[in-house]
Amino acid sequence: MTLIGTIDPAWKDMSKYVVHFAKESKLGSAYDNAIAILYERRIAAMKAFGAGRHLPHAKSSVCFSEVPLHYLKRLADARGQHGIGFRKEFLVERGGGPILYAYKDTPQAQAINALVHGAAGDPAAPVWNLAPFVDLPGTYGVSTYLFEWEREWRHVGDLPFAETDPAFLIIPETLHDAARAFFASAKLDHVGPSYECPFIDPYWDENKIEAALSG
Repeated sequence: MTLIGTIDPAWKDMSKYVVHFAKESKLGSAYDNAIAILYERRIAAMKAFGAGRHLPHAKSSVCFSEVPLHYLKRLADARGQHGIGFRKEFLVERGGGPILYAYKDTPQAQAINALVHGAAGDPAAPVWNLAPFVDLPGTYGVSTYLFEWEREWRHVGDLPFAETDPAFLIIPETLHDAARAFFASAKLDHVGPSYECPFIDPYWDENKIEAALSG
């Protein structure tokens, strides 16, 4: 069954891929966290997102972006230079997908808020399968929650993957040779996964990225 529509290569505003960037955290640098993801072959769902994310039964999710690859600089500037990319089909087949935006105080936001608060005592309520995929952008007190530019996708719960699943890895170009040598050694010595997919630098231009993916 076909779940993803065809994307014409001439449509530069759309991408066939979703990307996840490893960020710096209390557990380590962006590089350290990226290495942990690749070694464990799992992206951990660390926190809840979406409508009702502060309620008891909110589900934790893994976040992705479908920003076209020649605009990855936008994400790298905010998140770091290390990440992983999958074809959209990979995520959809595992229950993931793009999120919806119900702007704060609109009828849509009021409707989803009524649903999640009405299900606050029922962890089996169907709305908890929907809530992670609905964000409520707006200004809340002294802070704002406005991230539509990320074109976000999500997967509820941890996302395990095989070393052959990524479409590419996002790594600074200065580390490409070292990374290839590292993975080749891991394969030879049977000490960890070896990623043989393309590597791209998030600051490359469109032509260089396309050359890497087609090579």
